[in-house]
Amino acid sequence: TGSMSSECLGNFLRVTLSAEYFEDKYLSFSVVDRFGIAWEIDEDMASQCGYTVTYSYWGNTEFRASALSCHSQLEKDVFTVTIQIKASHTPDMKNAATHLKSASCPYGPWSPRELVCEKNYMEVSVRREVPRIAQDFIQDEPEDWALAFPEAKAGESSIWQIVFHQPEEKKALLVTDAWNAGYGLNTTDTRILLRIPYGAAQIQLVKAQGITFSAVRSSTFYKQRWMILMVDTAVACPVDGVDYTNKTITWTVPKYIQPLSAGATSFKDVLVEAGVDLRKLSAKEMVSRKYSLSNDLDTITIKIPIGAEGGYYKTSVSSGQHGAKYSINLFLEHQWEDNKWGLTKHTIIKEMETPFEHVELTVTNSKYLNTEFTEGIDKSLMLTCFFSDTNLSARLMNVTVGMFLPDVELVNLTFEGATVTVLEAIRHGYLTHENTYANGSKTYAIEVPFEAASIKKEYTREDFRTYTLNVTLEFIIYPTSETFAIPVITVSAIKDAVLPSARGFCDERNLYLIITRGNVDQNWLPFISNQHLTPEAAQKYSYSLSDNGTHLAICVPFLSPHVDYEDIHPSGIMASLHLTLKDGITLANRRDFSISCRFSPSELMQCLPNGTVVITAVKFVGIADVDTSLLVLRDRQCKPILVTEKTAAFKFNVNTCGTSRKFNSTTMTYENDVLYFRSGNDTPVYQLKCVCWYTIKQTVDVQYESKINPAPSIKPGFGSLALSLKLFKEKSFSDPYKESEYPVVKYLREALYFQVELLQSEDVRLELNLEDCWATNSQSSDSHPQWPIIINGCENSEDSHRTIFHQVSYSPRVKFPQHLKRFEVRMFTFVQGTTLLQE
Repeated sequence: TGSMSSECLGNFLRVTLSAEYFEDKYLSFSVVDRFGIAWEIDEDMASQCGYTVTYSYWGNTEFRASALSCHSQLEKDVFTVTIQIKASHTPDMKNAATHLKSASCPYGPWSPRELVCEKNYMEVSVRREVPRIAQDFIQDEPEDWALAFPEAKAGESSIWQIVFHQPEEKKALLVTDAWNAGYGLNTTDTRILLRIPYGAAQIQLVKAQGITFSAVRSSTFYKQRWMILMVDTAVACPVDGVDYTNKTITWTVPKYIQPLSAGATSFKDVLVEAGVDLRKLSAKEMVSRKYSLSNDLDTITIKIPIGAEGGYYKTSVSSGQHGAKYSINLFLEHQWEDNKWGLTKHTIIKEMETPFEHVELTVTNSKYLNTEFTEGIDKSLMLTCFFSDTNLSARLMNVTVGMFLPDVELVNLTFEGATVTVLEAIRHGYLTHENTYANGSKTYAIEVPFEAASIKKEYTREDFRTYTLNVTLEFIIYPTSETFAIPVITVSAIKDAVLPSARGFCDERNLYLIITRGNVDQNWLPFISNQHLTPEAAQKYSYSLSDNGTHLAICVPFLSPHVDYEDIHPSGIMASLHLTLKDGITLANRRDFSISCRFSPSELMQCLPNGTVVITAVKFVGIADVDTSLLVLRDRQCKPILVTEKTAAFKFNVNTCGTSRKFNSTTMTYENDVLYFRSGNDTPVYQLKCVCWYTIKQTVDVQYESKINPAPSIKPGFGSLALSLKLFKEKSFSDPYKESEYPVVKYLREALYFQVELLQSEDVRLELNLEDCWATNSQSSDSHPQWPIIINGCENSEDSHRTIFHQVSYSPRVKFPQHLKRFEVRMFTFVQGTTLLQE
């Protein structure tokens, strides 16, 4: 199926599981022995038996097995490993699909001693032939071997043991005990192998050339009745030695480590080779990749430019910040000869990861969105950029976020305080598209309609509106499951604003403004002279205000507090109404409208037939500092009877207040002035001349006729009215009995105060009238006996204590007195003969 592939890489077998097939699946690995039994591999078994599982940057999963792993079948320098992989969509591994993979790899020739430093274990294998004993042979550390000898001598025949040598003590373990402690011990026809997990108790940290090594010094021996075979199974692997400076990875490995070279006096390099992912690189390949390998007297040094081919960048997060790390899986093979072991092969696998580097978010044009991550350091760190565009015809906001590495996936979007998944975001108008490029990098494109509820729309200037997209994108990194978030705020200015327009007109007494709303003023508020024109304010000033969503209509009487008066002329007085639409949040002025009309002067003055004159003086815009309460007539004792901020009303007889009069053959003319004087100045700064003409001789023919009006009639109507009947505690009708206080206990002849109210209706034309009210001896209204309290709207004339009606007046608690009726009844009881029917 192509879901798995295998490679032979020296003394390792590597099986790679393809991301396309095994992506988003839970996996378990088992190794199958020669008898067909599958042994499931966990972390402990992997490090004890020579198995390693890694997850690569591209989403592939790798399984590595040592040539001398526990269940490897070794025949004539060919080792065979069979693994079983189970893949399931659920962590409980139900309905798992099973895959088998068997591969054979040749390996040889074997060196007398081979050392392997893997990711999760150290391994040493030694040829176990019995050498001849030379006369002049001197052991490297006689005391170590001497200490091992008594244990071997005292042990049972035909038994393997391991003796660990430490500065303060030595410890001997039987194979069973060593295995239970996590060590791996294996033998073939020709070799002895010891495998040690990095967390083993017997590991020591030693220094060589300033580099720290994890080391174990041990002797593995086999006892038979007639001989003891002892093998030095020391092993050491570097812990550090990696430096990240000047955009370069420098890996330094000492060539000779004391635990591995104890007892040897002469050394000779045989081979030094390096590579990536267990693949050896030729000198030409290393030059093309700008790698360098130097073999000095005491150390081997490998230098790799950060970002070079063979490694890869992976996304990382630190303190919530989005960044990247560069990783590369190097390996080094060093072979040397010494006068103790002969040839030793030391293979070191080293996974290296550079420190976290924060990646600044940049905004760039879409033509730069094809950044190659493998070409160089600078480009590879341009992980994130934004490209914003606006599709006017489709009315869509487009935002492209990228480049991202292949290990990143968009999972959630947050807008207006709500976090939703990518699929849930579709219901809110957010469409996301993943765009993948040839090098595996990707971008995410987000499309949002202008009309989406989460898009903030704001009128800015002239015909422009700004559309603001404010969304936070949450990403997950595989396989670590780290998350990070990127806030995206993009603003588009579009010339699509339709501003409100207005038309105005006047009749004899009112000014009108009708505003046709646009698409930007739904939240703009109408103001007149800094007075927010709410329905309540309109009712207070007797203005007419209506708003149906598309049109706002305002009617303001000529003599109103918010009308401005500009001048007066024999042809009339010029009055203006100014309306401002203000932003509903900032209250900034957005749009101004006004209507100006000239009204007849007769609107300011009434000359009544009985000689009474009523004048309304107005304050003009050009004389803003006039205090209308200080306006006077020619006789300064005549002051206004009613004052507002802009008007003052005078009422006087033509024979008073300094009024002058003139006669001619047909008319009598009365004149007076409304004046305003500043303090200490006898020259008025305001003068309004008022004139009344009365005809001296005038004959008027009046025709009239009587007309009989028909008697008023009432047309019946049908519907439902909600009423309430309440019993109050006292005459003020302020404290009704609550439901929890019933039944109410009263003495005979105590007053009972009842109120009947028409509920819900606010129609002032309705009046509630009580026709019949009666009392019963039970809760059923039609039970008997009954006693009438109100008959045809009147008290019961047969009652010795007649019902008393109480007048209802307007109060803060009573807005519609005509909707209530209140009456008082004296407490009584029903009797039958002389028997009380109820107390």
